[in-house]
Amino acid sequence: MDITNLRKDFPILKRKINGKDLIYLDSAATTQRPSSVIEAIKEFYENNNANINRGIHTLGDEATRMYEETRKKVAAFINANYKEIVFVRNATEAINLVVHAYVKPKLKENDVILLTEMEHHANLVSWQIIAKEKRAKIEYIPITEEGELDIKKAKEMLAKKPRFLALTHISNVLGTINPVKEIIKIAHDNEVEVLIDGAQSVPHMKTDVKDLDCDFLAFSSHKMLGPTGVGILYGKKHLLEKMEPLFGGGDMIKEVHFDHFVADDIPSRFEAGTPNIADVIAFAKAIEYLEKTGMKNVEEHDKEITKYALEKLSKIKNIKVYGPKSGKERGALVAFNSYDNEGRMIHAHDLATIIDEQGICMRAGHHCAMPLHEKLDIPASARISFYIYTTKEEIDMFIQALENVKKIFNKEIEVLE
Repeated sequence: MDITNLRKDFPILKRKINGKDLIYLDSAATTQRPSSVIEAIKEFYENNNANINRGIHTLGDEATRMYEETRKKVAAFINANYKEIVFVRNATEAINLVVHAYVKPKLKENDVILLTEMEHHANLVSWQIIAKEKRAKIEYIPITEEGELDIKKAKEMLAKKPRFLALTHISNVLGTINPVKEIIKIAHDNEVEVLIDGAQSVPHMKTDVKDLDCDFLAFSSHKMLGPTGVGILYGKKHLLEKMEPLFGGGDMIKEVHFDHFVADDIPSRFEAGTPNIADVIAFAKAIEYLEKTGMKNVEEHDKEITKYALEKLSKIKNIKVYGPKSGKERGALVAFNSYDNEGRMIHAHDLATIIDEQGICMRAGHHCAMPLHEKLDIPASARISFYIYTTKEEIDMFIQALENVKKIFNKEIEVLE
């Protein structure tokens, strides 16, 4: 990829923060948007704005057609049937839809829901809610010292035939790329259905749901150059058809009478009310941008920039990096903690605050994975994450800023002594 020219497509990268050129290292939280996506939103409101699936006028027809064209693009992007694509607000809502409309109705007391120790809150809290209500149990596939799933233990736990398995494809803290295809096969051999949280994987690698054979997949537009407020649930057609609607209202019905209603076919039955039309339509431009760039190129750039960042961090004294060690395949992010010369942790919030003064955006905290941080026995961590517009020069500038922070804290120690 010609990253220099590619970066020109992202207007926000021209910004300055505190008089410094913006360095954006928080793409795991949300990516930046190319001009084509931004312009698509403006274009819709200026020329096509109307509600979908309601009027028979020209604007209504145009809006409906554009909205459904995005559904087809999303389906093609992950090799699914377009009727298997449900638009929701975010990946969290996609997971909740499966939790409440598919798993909850058949969940019995003492049934086991199987998760992993590295799950994002989005793939944890919703399961805790129904487990409490149904008096079911949640068990967790443990992680190893290197932050990888214990596959031997996973096999043992799946052999006990839990009610359902839900797991992340790529950890948003550890960067671990889980062998989901292998795990899905093990689960299916034990008649266990599987939901994959693809929020960190679909934007970064070619995803083929038929090849994976996952039953459900959740991901978000905003983590792959698209607008916020658009989530995607993929579900196998025969499974979606078994699900009752979670929300009632307009556009999810065939008929409504005073004493009953008839739900529409999939996917409409899960899309009650006026959806986020403009942003769904703009999401098509994000997919087009990624397809033009080439997902293989995206994946190769991720590997190169992540390897470079790990190598640079390894040369700094008193840095603890979490997740698979250098040389192992991992996602485009690095979580770490930094320590002063006395071995005391420099809190991630302090680190991020000082580094922000240099115009560098990074993440600090639990990254919506508090149980994992409890497992690692740390109060928080710092995280840098990358995407197609991240350069090695930006990594170098971040490393310099990080070294300066450490000098500041070590000088404070000397003054105190």
